[in-house]
Amino acid sequence: MNIRNLISYSFVILILGLVQILFLRNLALFGHAFGFLYLLGLLILPSTLRTIPLMLLAFVLGFILDVFFETIGMHTAAATLFAFLKPFWLKTASPTGGFDEAEEPSLSQIGLGRYVSYAFPLLFVYSLAFFIADQWGTGGFLGILSKSFFSAVFTLLLTILVQLLFFRRKRGIS
Repeated sequence: MNIRNLISYSFVILILGLVQILFLRNLALFGHAFGFLYLLGLLILPSTLRTIPLMLLAFVLGFILDVFFETIGMHTAAATLFAFLKPFWLKTASPTGGFDEAEEPSLSQIGLGRYVSYAFPLLFVYSLAFFIADQWGTGGFLGILSKSFFSAVFTLLLTILVQLLFFRRKRGIS
């Protein structure tokens, strides 16, 4: 990853974190679907990024959100788990030849079907870890599963919408 890409990814992650803190803080659809848009910054990082730097970035990002949301480590733990599982899931969900080294796993690069099959399980695991930590011992398991599923779907829809509206599309017919 060159310095130009590092700066552009840092800028995207900063903007997504600010949007999460300023606008999505209290957004919940029907009390069950929460939007974790900042995860888009972790989702689109290149597949060549190693696990430890990815986990450190996720830890810092989750910690910053925990400071602003006063959630006592829930974002940090869930984002770190997300970052730990991402490389394994990329290997599992990648095409037979693997991803191109320069390819980022974004909607414009891998297409809608592959993006959904790549992003949704990671978002669901993040949501599950977050809501288990949030409702440990107080919420029923079905309630945790429900919130996790609907939050993952809502976050997936948000990430697709943001990429369609604000990210550069690749040239050519897809």
